Amino acid sequence: MKVYQANQIKNIALLGSSGSGKTTLAEAMLFEGGVISRRGDIENRNTVSDYHKVEHEYGYSVFSSVLYTEWLGKKLNFIDCPGSDDFITGAITSLNVTDTALMLLNTTQGVEVGTQNLFRYTENYNKPVIFIANQLDHEKANFEQTIDQARESFGKKVVIVQYPVNAGLGFNALVDVLKMKMYQWGPNGGEPEILDIPDSEKEKANELHNALVEAAAENDEELMELYFDKGTLDEDQMRSGIKKGLIARDLFPVFCVAAIKDMGVRRLMEFLGNIVPFVSEMPKPITKDAQEVECSADGPASIYVFKTSIEPHLGEVSFFKVMSGKISEGMDLVNMSKSARERLSQLYCVAGNTRSKITELVAGDIGATVKLKETTTSDTLNTKGCDYVFEAIKYPEHKYRTAIRPLDEHDDEKLGEVLQRMHEEDPTIVVEYSKELKQIIVHGQGEFHLNTMKWRIENNDKIKVEFVKPRIPYRETITKAARADYRHKKQSGGSGQFGEVHMVIEPYEEGMPEPTVYKFNGQEFKMNVRGTEEVKLPWGGTLMFHNCIVGGAIDNRFLPAILKGIMEKMEEGPLTGSYARDIRVCVYDGKMHAVDSNEISFKLAGRHAFSDAFKNAAPKILEPIYNLEVKVPSDRMGDVMSDLQGRRAIIEGMSSEKGFEVIKAKVPLKELNKYSTSLSSITGGRAMFTQKFAQYEIVPHDVQGQLLDNYQKELDEA
Repeated sequence: MKVYQANQIKNIALLGSSGSGKTTLAEAMLFEGGVISRRGDIENRNTVSDYHKVEHEYGYSVFSSVLYTEWLGKKLNFIDCPGSDDFITGAITSLNVTDTALMLLNTTQGVEVGTQNLFRYTENYNKPVIFIANQLDHEKANFEQTIDQARESFGKKVVIVQYPVNAGLGFNALVDVLKMKMYQWGPNGGEPEILDIPDSEKEKANELHNALVEAAAENDEELMELYFDKGTLDEDQMRSGIKKGLIARDLFPVFCVAAIKDMGVRRLMEFLGNIVPFVSEMPKPITKDAQEVECSADGPASIYVFKTSIEPHLGEVSFFKVMSGKISEGMDLVNMSKSARERLSQLYCVAGNTRSKITELVAGDIGATVKLKETTTSDTLNTKGCDYVFEAIKYPEHKYRTAIRPLDEHDDEKLGEVLQRMHEEDPTIVVEYSKELKQIIVHGQGEFHLNTMKWRIENNDKIKVEFVKPRIPYRETITKAARADYRHKKQSGGSGQFGEVHMVIEPYEEGMPEPTVYKFNGQEFKMNVRGTEEVKLPWGGTLMFHNCIVGGAIDNRFLPAILKGIMEKMEEGPLTGSYARDIRVCVYDGKMHAVDSNEISFKLAGRHAFSDAFKNAAPKILEPIYNLEVKVPSDRMGDVMSDLQGRRAIIEGMSSEKGFEVIKAKVPLKELNKYSTSLSSITGGRAMFTQKFAQYEIVPHDVQGQLLDNYQKELDEA
């Protein structure tokens, strides 16, 4: 295969909601470019991109697929991304390493929530977007409504380059207002017949042509002057203006295809080859330390690993983009994150499940290698002496959580290895081994996301597992001051155990003054702070420990043991066994024995005194509260609001955004269990949401009572 240079390579992401036809379009483009000799289809499970067993099982894309084709002396790299929001990893990853996005619009559905979400990511990454109106051969295709919705959502920058003459079951022709020609196909698609625009379409075509000329001219002062002088632009001038507008995101051209019949695909590829920017024409990538990196074969060799996958018959495959220089088979590079040497034993150009060996790849190109020992996703590998390090890809917060366990406990270790591997393949699968909850908690983007993970574990790795309801990481705290003392005494021949501790505890707040005096039952207890230790708790919050001992009642060497006893009880709160937080402890008195006192005695005395005081300090249970933002169609607003009210949500605001209503609320984590599934059911899959931890708050009285009862039952059953 030919080695392409940076000014011959174009990297393109295929985006769109589920069912918009990305995989089918990719199949047609690879066929037109000669990479495959026949087009596969989803129904027969023989496409080059959706080739994993789980994708055949569900009929959806689960993984992003790296593809390429050659067209008119240029190399077009594509990444076909899953459309479901549950598998957003693919889209985010691809936008980090591609330069242009093809956004497919299903003309039977119009602009969907998934389209909105994906477009927002293209905004975040400042990527040019080309809209592809697909499925024009469907009986429910509605091109005009789709364009109206696109302009409502994305603005007047959406400009028609092509429109269908006869959308619907008989679709076989479109008008191209850049070429000012009509393209017409036979029943099997493929190469079109290029005709003059019929009289019945000329008025509409001229109007759209003028709109396209004006949009192209707006992005170049010289073109604008020409347009004012002549009233039009020639095709080459229009191409130049469209390209500049595309790169600046000032113009979003619309093309038309019926991908399943290979209609419009060849003309689309001509446009991609002629107008979509080469990697050398896009902004230079920037390293962590703000260095601009020239996309040039003459620079030092540097690659960025953006995806890791376990492939049949190959094992672990690392997909990368060449950021600088050129790499060759057998080359040694240094992993900058792990200071490990890696050898590129084999290099591949990848078209889904088809791989072609290649000896060299140049800056801007995308490829794959195998058997890297230390390298994982987001690692930078450089030639010796090069210090480039590129930022790790940032993924969204999780939206769904569940606990997982193997049906056979002997599979514990094997399950852990599989989950770690799946996290490396898909960083939005986050695995948490919770000592606090005594569960393995798996976080993901939705129920479908984690059900797909479960299917793979059971069918690919042959481990039977079950999902169980995840416990909630509650916290315990106190709401008033309390005093307690405890004497630990044990005598069993010889040296015994003796330690007595007196303490006061109270709620702690940042910046509160040092304690001076407390009053309990009419008696004052004065505090003389002699030492302070602030403990920032690993689970959040603070323990402030004050030494207020006077007169040597307890030797200083026993204070660490007292603190250790308190910390043990903080790790297993007296109410429900949850972590305690935000408490100030003043140890002000006690007794010790010259022979029998030791560290264990004071640790136990401190632990019991703290536990007794805690129970008398109006203890409360805290629950995690999350910020929730829901984007919902207006006709489902009432249903979503009613559902949130049933989840103890506090609505903080409502607004409108590009055709959707936005609800902002605070909701307890307990009430968000399976929320993604419920929201999808309520709205027919037309809504989306994000959630992020906000704070801990005291649970309502009835909820606390229920939690205490449940904890007591667990203790009784144990």
